[in-house]
Amino acid sequence: MFFKNDDGKDKGGKKRILPLLPLRDIIVFPHMVSQLFVGRERSINALDAAMTRDKDIFLAAQKNKNTNEPTPDDIFQVGTLGTVMQLLRLPDGTVKVLVEGKRRARTRRFAQTDEFFVVEVEEIVENVARGVEVEALVRSVQGAFETYVKLNKKVQPEVLMQVQTIDDPARLSDTIVANLPTVKLADRQSLLETDDSSKRLEKLHELMQAEIEILQVEKKIRSRVKKQMEKTQKEYYLNEQMQAIQKELGGGERDEFKNEIQEIEEQLKTKRMSKEAVAKVKKELKKLKMMHPTSAEATVVRNYIDWIISLPWYDKTEENYDLAQAEEILDADHYGLKKIKERILEYLAVQALTKKLKGPVLCFVGPPGVGKTSLVKSIARATGRKFVRLSLGGVRDEAEIRGHRRTYIGAMPGKLIQSLKKVGTNNPVFLLDEIDKMSTDFRGDPAAALLEVLDGEQNDTFNDHYLDLDYDLSDVMFITTANTLSGIPVPLQDRMEIIQLSGYTEFEKMNIAVKYLVPRQIKECGLEDVKMNLTESAIRTIVHHYTREAGVRSLEREISSVCRKVARQVVTEGKEQVIDIPAKTIPKYLGVPKYRVGKKEEHDEIGLTNGLSVTSNGGGELLACEVAVVAGKGKLVITGLLEKGMEESAQAAMSYVRSRAAVLGLEPDFYQKVDVHVHFPEFIRKDGPSAGVTMATSLASALVRVPVRKDVAMTGELTLRGRVLAIGGLKEKLLAAHRSGITTVVVPRENRKDLREVPRRVLKATRIVLAEHMDDVLREALCFPDPDAVFGPRREVQEYRDGELFVTPAAVPADLPRPSGAPGNA
Repeated sequence: MFFKNDDGKDKGGKKRILPLLPLRDIIVFPHMVSQLFVGRERSINALDAAMTRDKDIFLAAQKNKNTNEPTPDDIFQVGTLGTVMQLLRLPDGTVKVLVEGKRRARTRRFAQTDEFFVVEVEEIVENVARGVEVEALVRSVQGAFETYVKLNKKVQPEVLMQVQTIDDPARLSDTIVANLPTVKLADRQSLLETDDSSKRLEKLHELMQAEIEILQVEKKIRSRVKKQMEKTQKEYYLNEQMQAIQKELGGGERDEFKNEIQEIEEQLKTKRMSKEAVAKVKKELKKLKMMHPTSAEATVVRNYIDWIISLPWYDKTEENYDLAQAEEILDADHYGLKKIKERILEYLAVQALTKKLKGPVLCFVGPPGVGKTSLVKSIARATGRKFVRLSLGGVRDEAEIRGHRRTYIGAMPGKLIQSLKKVGTNNPVFLLDEIDKMSTDFRGDPAAALLEVLDGEQNDTFNDHYLDLDYDLSDVMFITTANTLSGIPVPLQDRMEIIQLSGYTEFEKMNIAVKYLVPRQIKECGLEDVKMNLTESAIRTIVHHYTREAGVRSLEREISSVCRKVARQVVTEGKEQVIDIPAKTIPKYLGVPKYRVGKKEEHDEIGLTNGLSVTSNGGGELLACEVAVVAGKGKLVITGLLEKGMEESAQAAMSYVRSRAAVLGLEPDFYQKVDVHVHFPEFIRKDGPSAGVTMATSLASALVRVPVRKDVAMTGELTLRGRVLAIGGLKEKLLAAHRSGITTVVVPRENRKDLREVPRRVLKATRIVLAEHMDDVLREALCFPDPDAVFGPRREVQEYRDGELFVTPAAVPADLPRPSGAPGNA
């Protein structure tokens, strides 16, 4: 609120007819500028009427502020004549108005009460007294107000300065009462109705004195409460000190602390630990006895001692050396994997004889889903050891392996020591999973920390940074797993025996599904009491058309999906009926086939050769190679999302064909007149040198216009001199050829040793030609009427038919020179 400095003299006794604005819980005094919010309709109408006239309005307070529709009897007779200085209509319908009080007035009669109150008012003439007594009263009131302002912080200091400058008794009383927020409405109205300024000052002085007394009492109460709080805090502090003294003299917590130390000493007597560990615990225990129980250092020392005592220093589980039982467990848990099982049984046999764990750490490397982790669990079962697993995927901090030093807050041992404490034995089978997924950053290289752990000559003195003691890990059987060797540092590989787990073949997947996956999913889906028959042809369809993986995880998921749909059918129709699931109904359960199986061509085609490849998921596939020859200027185009190595193999194949131009009946400059396009269909990345002979065969076929036999597939790396070099993944490639209906496969002669890994049924069903030179491949693959007329007399031929090796002697002695035009005889 604001106060207007108006020193003008007002003449009273006039009668006027004005709109009336009833006020709730507020009184506007003369010389007072007040801001009001008006929401009642009659009050807004009164303001509008005042604005249309001379902006004068009569302001009178209601006797009860809760009366919404006041009558003339509900409004005090004495009020204030005021002027509307500003009016603002708000969006919610209310009106914000600024009014200034002018002088006192009394209601004579109500002229209108319909839309709004219109009253006839008579101005009250004030009696202004002068003299020494009034001057003394003015000073007393000003002093009392100053005291009030000091006690009540709600009044602004600027108001006090303004009051000190007013010497008019009437105006002084009106200004002060307007700034006394604690004065009741009835007392304000009484002051408004008092027309004698000296009497008004006396009343105001009495009211202020009463308010000052109340404020002083409040101040005393606040001071007393504050002292009481200080006393309470003091007592609390003294009580805490007393408790601390009592503890020092042998209180309850100290007794608990002593009991803990006694427990540690008892454990130290019975626990078998290394001499170094016992000495360390005794030293730390001596230090702990001199510390206060609640100190931070005592907690650190206590945790350190707990860690040392809780470790299984010499606690071991009894091992099982029964090889027959171990073999039975391995065969029950996993199908196939003969090499791995033999290596594990050899390992156990050595242990049974020496009673010591000596030998390299095993590292199982293979694609996802082939059973690496489950194989380690089976080893733990077979040996009678406990199993503990530590996943190293994403680990990039050396402290994860070696732990943090005790100087750090919240320090702990590394994951190796933590895992050993958790498993409670010092000779578990410890699986370090995903060892190829570790990374390096500024915190150190965890792979370097593992060098000591996995080295049998060093890990008997493994030193964890937190323990700062030598811990013997030589009894722990460490086995690691990885998807690829490329992610494992070479020094770490050197400490492990790498055992490759290739992807499962179709036959192995079929056996695994029939023996393990289908029974497990039938049990998990609650179909044990249901007559359900998932045929082998149906499983084969799932393997071919709904999965493309090295392992069997996706296969199990698809079988689970079939079982769930059968379970729904059983719930709907009942368990009585027999549910047969042949191959033709699989799309009904699993939807449209996701993959297609490569098939051989129906006719012999020019420039189209069946190659063989191994996919990233570990399986084999038929890889078609197409060559188109068009008129041009000797350009060689190679497409099919090929990597650099495969493009170079294509260039080597083209160079070989150019070197054999005379033998193949081509003009010496044929390559200058044509453009050659080599293409591999399907938009997947392809790499490796094993498609060299395939590309050379397609190029020769397209250039000499002789078709390639549709039932022949091939694989092998080609040199510029025409030699066929060994390749990898022969087992997977022959399985893919067998699956696609290929009857003859040409492979490098150097790969003859790998044929023993190929299933017997595949060897019996496929004719396998062992080629040593590219001429042997072309002689077998191209449909020449008389191959001898092109390539000369046949050399020695080695081939497998019905699983047996047949050797056909050369038509001419092998030491005679090769036909003219052959590489190396120029």
